Amino acid sequence: MNTTDKVANFAHETVDAVADASNQARAAFDEKSEQIINAEQQLLKNCQTYVRENPVTSLGLAVAGGFLLSRLLSR
Repeated sequence: MNTTDKVANFAHETVDAVADASNQARAAFDEKSEQIINAEQQLLKNCQTYVRENPVTSLGLAVAGGFLLSRLLSR
């Protein structure tokens, strides 16, 4: 086996290793993305339930939050 063949084999192995790492990273990213979407949906459901069960408290929190936000942004 000459030097050119060795370099070519090394290059192919390196490309394969990078492709495998890329596929693993994509799979991990897809899994985390799905977990985040599920968490977001659960949080939204919890908020909707809280607002339905406590409408007056929710309205008070919204007014107080809006007031604080307007004070912070007006400065």
